[in-house]
Amino acid sequence: MGMIITERAMKDFGAHLKSEEKSKNTVEKYLRDVRVFAEFVGDKEVTKGIVIGYKQQLLEKGFAVRSVNSVLASLNSLFSFLGRHDCRVKTIKVQRQIYCPEEKELSKAEYERLCRAAQEKSNERLNLILQTICGTGIRVSELSFITTEAVKRGEAVVSLKGKSRTVFLVKSLQKKLLRYIEEQKIVAGAVFITRTGKPMNRANIWREMKSVCEEAKVNPQKVFPHNLRHLFARVFYGIERDIAKLADILGHSSINTTRIYIVSSGTEHRRRMESMKLIL
Repeated sequence: MGMIITERAMKDFGAHLKSEEKSKNTVEKYLRDVRVFAEFVGDKEVTKGIVIGYKQQLLEKGFAVRSVNSVLASLNSLFSFLGRHDCRVKTIKVQRQIYCPEEKELSKAEYERLCRAAQEKSNERLNLILQTICGTGIRVSELSFITTEAVKRGEAVVSLKGKSRTVFLVKSLQKKLLRYIEEQKIVAGAVFITRTGKPMNRANIWREMKSVCEEAKVNPQKVFPHNLRHLFARVFYGIERDIAKLADILGHSSINTTRIYIVSSGTEHRRRMESMKLIL
């Protein structure tokens, strides 16, 4: 027996996701995936066969396996909510990545060039946003927790999705942020704000980061906020070699998620293999 995805069902699903304290971005992403699928289905009733066909079409169109699995997670969540477990489909098994492509990960040298380019364009706000995300490992969505009060304490308490963790600000970053707060005459609240006084969001930051790529001579395809978090993770793990501690710092519920962040680059992976000297 099939079912039809109605506008009412999507509205109720959205309310359900919010009640589960999913982030705004997650809710929007799930609903976006469901709407695209609903357009694919049209007036037909949804069956497991149709969902399998949709999965196959995404693969044929060249979508990355992780992207397809992400879409399927959204659809499976909807089907569970509607009590239609018979429509759920299996995600595609992915071998754990042992190294990351050079063209996707931001290097420390490239990060430093981005910061210098922001400074040269007299965009101290962007320069400090880059250093704050990369120097603490926070998500861009958590940047609003970097407040004047947090900077003065030297630590921020990040509370999201019913979880709370403390993020330390190293002395050098704290000093820079205190100077910026004083120069901008920010009395209280979020440090990084727009001209209208609203906290900077993902879109604002992403746009400003892209604007300095040319000056920094960095490929724009690897410049986005989350890569700064990945860089923090790789550098931290390279020093500490403690994946459990890193998971706590990043706010990950599963160490499996953290593993994705610390894969070495292809060049580094090749160098380690060369150093084994197993070829006579």
